[in-house]
Amino acid sequence: MDGCVLHVVGTRPNFVKAAPVVAALGAAGCDQVLVHTGQHYDERMSDVFFRQLGLPEPDTDLGVGSGSHARQTADLLVALEGELTARAPALVTVYGDVNSTLAAALAAAKLGIPVAHVEAGLRSFDMAMPEEVNRRLVDQLAELLFVTSPEAVGHLAREGIAAERVHLVGNPMIDTLLTHMEHFDPATARAAHGLPERYGVVTLHRPANVDDPQAAAAAARVLAEAARHLDLVVPLHPRGRAALRAAGLADAPGVHLLDPLGYVEFMSLVRAAAAVITDSGGVQEETTVLGVPCLTLRTTTERPVTVTHGTNRLVTHGELVPALRKVLDAGGAAPGEGPPLWDGRSGGRIARVITAWLERHG
Repeated sequence: MDGCVLHVVGTRPNFVKAAPVVAALGAAGCDQVLVHTGQHYDERMSDVFFRQLGLPEPDTDLGVGSGSHARQTADLLVALEGELTARAPALVTVYGDVNSTLAAALAAAKLGIPVAHVEAGLRSFDMAMPEEVNRRLVDQLAELLFVTSPEAVGHLAREGIAAERVHLVGNPMIDTLLTHMEHFDPATARAAHGLPERYGVVTLHRPANVDDPQAAAAAARVLAEAARHLDLVVPLHPRGRAALRAAGLADAPGVHLLDPLGYVEFMSLVRAAAAVITDSGGVQEETTVLGVPCLTLRTTTERPVTVTHGTNRLVTHGELVPALRKVLDAGGAAPGEGPPLWDGRSGGRIARVITAWLERHG
């Protein structure tokens, strides 16, 4: 195999997805470079994930930081173009649907470097979501498209993506979940934050829920109402921290606001939660495998398999509390069979496709 595989990561979901792929390629003897864009730069959103997931120290940290979508993407493009030009990788591997992913795919395509997209083909069909714009564009640019669930194969086919570029491999995020399951300690995590035995976990960061002050206020009101029925622990993503605090969420009885948590600490709480309220795509997937009831505060999801095969339900603000009460009355859920190939071996499947591609194109 000639040339290296350059991985671009920038946010905590990227780290979780990349860890099993990097490990599997390393076991196969592949030369790799890890570039951290710095899109998530808080130690609790970045460094702790590298330590806990066993990811190698990044070869480069671009330190791009936050900003508007346009400014952040422009800064990423400039920084990544320089990095790719200097390193001349054989393949650039990108993860998910964040701005770092789009910028890396676009910079690579402009330089004539092939792109592999891990988590390709997901569609919410809501173009008001920045992530939907990103994932659609990246899929058009990618040479190798690694798909987590069967419906995504159909989405790509309808968009004219050649079938030989598409590989159904399962979900590397679930590889990470299953690998670290024995380290999740709900009792210790619950005690550390003074939580009762029965509690819920909340994560909100989507623009539709936290960017606009009115939307944040509406989310805070419904969460305060939900907390009358179940204590809620809320690790606050930097994106929504100020807006939700300003909306008075910190003052609601039964609401426990936390700073961002490391992967193991967060999943320890999720594993034993009576319910999870979220707008995160990855959390929908993790709760599906754990069998934890998940109420997704969105009108669409790019992961419908979590509804058909899992414990996830989409809810509006008005539906949230009745849905939560129904979950609590039912006494929770049990892990199901899970979607096809969500078996902890996706990283190995991706590595085999990439090494074979490198052999053909070396």
